[in-house]
Amino acid sequence: MSHNSFGHLFRVTTWGESHGPAIGCVVDGVPPRLALTEADIQPFLDRRRPGQSKFVTQRQEPDQVRILSGVFEGLTTGTPIALVIENQDQRSKDYGEIKDRFRPGHADLTYELKYGIRDYRGGGRSSARETAMRVAAGAIARRMLGTEVTLRGALVNIGGDAVDRAAWDWAEVERNEFWCPDPAAAARWEAKLLEARKAGSSLGAVIEIVAEGAPPGLGAPVYGKLDAELAGALMSINAVKGVEIGEGFSAAALSGEGNADEMRMEPDGRVRFLSNHAGGILGGISTGQPIVARFAVKPTSSILAPRRAVDKHGQEVEVMTKGRHDPCVGIRAVPVGEAMVACVLADHLLRHRAQNPDAPSQARLPRN
Repeated sequence: MSHNSFGHLFRVTTWGESHGPAIGCVVDGVPPRLALTEADIQPFLDRRRPGQSKFVTQRQEPDQVRILSGVFEGLTTGTPIALVIENQDQRSKDYGEIKDRFRPGHADLTYELKYGIRDYRGGGRSSARETAMRVAAGAIARRMLGTEVTLRGALVNIGGDAVDRAAWDWAEVERNEFWCPDPAAAARWEAKLLEARKAGSSLGAVIEIVAEGAPPGLGAPVYGKLDAELAGALMSINAVKGVEIGEGFSAAALSGEGNADEMRMEPDGRVRFLSNHAGGILGGISTGQPIVARFAVKPTSSILAPRRAVDKHGQEVEVMTKGRHDPCVGIRAVPVGEAMVACVLADHLLRHRAQNPDAPSQARLPRN
């Protein structure tokens, strides 16, 4: 299986399966002399860790990360950083009944058609378990971005029920189990998810990621567009079926006047935008405004309701997925989305500095 790596100068390769002995990643391109310990990575993994509420899978994994290489005496050496997490709570017997059956909505059939073999235990390589290593890599990317860049994510819609943006409070995101910035929406979602879980069903979600403080100039015209690579990174997350930047699909309903982000000049030469419909990216290049991306996560495909399917022998069957699953996989996708945006920004920051070492850190024009 190829294509297990992403990024250019900041490059991440992940490995491992859901029910294998361990999962891990190699992060290449990190500059030397960057302070880094396992304690810098672990808090982000703890945010993604399963089993923390009744609304996520009850698989109990401590997700304790170990650094195997690339760090010496608390500083990066400039060599590849290898990370590993031991799997500790696999229950492979839960998947014995579907080893020859292709679950609707899963990658079972496509893996079989492509490779002629698949690890049916928890989905193997296609499991969301792999995303733990993306979060670990994202923690390193955040260290590279520094304190100038603030990167936050929130769940803004579950099952078609959206937050009230007038009630948005970033502090509220850390106070509830849904990463929700609207307490009233969080209360509604709890009732909706309990109902879905009781019925053996699941719900989809929309996650919004906002990166503030990213410098202008990240990205390149045509084939290195920042928004294109953000979209690709977010689309690579398990169960994601749509991505938008800024207004996204809603831009199609706006007029040209309504969509254009007008500009004015500040006395110190900085460019001030009057709106941010573009989501902080114009022509594939960051403007210095907040970068805003949203992605849609489909309902968890592993449900208790019987679904019509086929097996590897060509027989028509019914499948009911057992095991421990998220009634809304979008909840734990919030820290994963943050990590992928961090990795893309770190990669583009290295590329930008390599080509333009004296580029400004703010959208500032020279005075006449």
